[in-house]
Amino acid sequence: MVYGNTQGLKKKSVSALERIYRRKVPPDRIVSQELARYLTELSSELNRQLGVLITRSGTVSHVIIGDSNSIFLPELSAFPLGRKSLRGLRFVHTHLKNEPLTNDDLTDLALLRFDYIAAVGIKDALPDRFYTANLTSKAGDKPYEINPSSNFYNDDIDFLAHIEALEEEMDRARISRGGDTGEKAIIISVSQNPKHEMDESLDELEELCAASGITVLDRVIQRPKEINPRYLLGTGRLKELIIDALGKGATLLVFNENLTPSQTLAVAELTEIKVIDRTALILDIFARRAMSRDGKVQVELAQLKYRLPRLTGKGTAMSRLMGGIGGRGPGEMKLEIDRRRVRDKINYLEKELDKLSKARRQRRQRRSEGTIPIVSIVGYTNAGKSTLLNNLTESAAFVEDKMFATLDTSTRRLRFPEERDVIITDTVGFIRDLPKDLITAFKATLEELNDADVLIHLVDASNPRFEKHIESVENILKDLEIDAKPTLLVFNKTDKISEDELEGIIRRYGAAGISAINPSTFGPVLEALKERVVFGRPHRLFKEAVAEEAADGV
Repeated sequence: MVYGNTQGLKKKSVSALERIYRRKVPPDRIVSQELARYLTELSSELNRQLGVLITRSGTVSHVIIGDSNSIFLPELSAFPLGRKSLRGLRFVHTHLKNEPLTNDDLTDLALLRFDYIAAVGIKDALPDRFYTANLTSKAGDKPYEINPSSNFYNDDIDFLAHIEALEEEMDRARISRGGDTGEKAIIISVSQNPKHEMDESLDELEELCAASGITVLDRVIQRPKEINPRYLLGTGRLKELIIDALGKGATLLVFNENLTPSQTLAVAELTEIKVIDRTALILDIFARRAMSRDGKVQVELAQLKYRLPRLTGKGTAMSRLMGGIGGRGPGEMKLEIDRRRVRDKINYLEKELDKLSKARRQRRQRRSEGTIPIVSIVGYTNAGKSTLLNNLTESAAFVEDKMFATLDTSTRRLRFPEERDVIITDTVGFIRDLPKDLITAFKATLEELNDADVLIHLVDASNPRFEKHIESVENILKDLEIDAKPTLLVFNKTDKISEDELEGIIRRYGAAGISAINPSTFGPVLEALKERVVFGRPHRLFKEAVAEEAADGV
């Protein structure tokens, strides 16, 4: 098969191009003299550039024809990069005007990770100048080095020995940067927001990557004058970014912005590196952490709703024929079958979630009939909710210093000295711009908050972004229509900040300060809960009490 611009070729010319596949190149040569002469003669006759892709064993894998000035490379899915630094293919093509390698040639070298790229200049239909370039492991502005041009017949490089030594050096450099196991990512933010806000947002994205076991190799901030609707940023800058990512051994590009299905597809078409956005990353973390039946169903439902509009097909070539009258023709495409199956699975999971929700409502109803007050702990992810629950109730819920370490609701009893029991529940952590599909899927779990008599809003005081965390949680509570419930604002991890800073925060917000790992600091919180829940009296630390006092002019 001949790839590229075959339009207008005579059958004789196509046959001549197909005969190139019969030729074998010695592994220690970039290209044989016989093959180069054949290419230059045929290229001159057709007045078009010709190219071949050659494996390290010397077999011609692709024959490509372009126009007089350029050549377009086909998809190379049969030769994936894998975890190697180079693809294992060298690209040799003709230049009709005997000109050096172009910027497009060098971009292809860097993007497609060829072993070598070579241009054979043509003079009088024969090989003349030989232009070559290869990738390099050395740090610098360019990921490649251009070798001095030479007379084609004077080229004496031992190709195989040179390329194996180069790949070994590049593999060592890649491993030293980020190890050789697990996903390695470049995280990217493309926005018109102020730079400090983008920095803060990328800090959080980096924490999410760590929670998913991803090593972050680099972070990129772009503030374009206009957001490109197709790629978010310009194609030139995007190609530079991809080349840099490939040079560093990245296996993943993580965008901080939520990409549309068309944007994800467009960016992915430019590179073999996986491309995901913030929502996909959060969904991956949730899928890893869900333990209960409720959690697994909710996460799978959110994933399917996210993936449904991102399903792509191969056109009518994937059609299945239908029989019967009116059924002649292309039939139902595989893409349509896939979409139908996903919709069926979504419907099934929604019914399953409804059953689980009913069972949960029955359990909550039994608790409410027992007239036991319910206190729910809410807050930004990794604020210390599970640690607080454990130390308040002397229990052992799973705890880890990672975002979304726990997804499942935990319920424990707390007994006050007055012989009064209180139920404490710990819910899934919130996050800025929580994906809508996740909020919808987890709405059944978050219904626990509707039955709470009191909310404890736990905040990580040591986090420099705690103000935005408070705002994000309050917005989600508002979306869930439970923001009017009595709420006790509690700042956690006070042992990580200075006393003066803590005093200022507590005074500013009218809140309590604790260290969840130190039960001796729980006094003000327990006292406020006892007054509000056990005795039914208002307390100054509760949001509703402050509002009432303000209304009374106190």
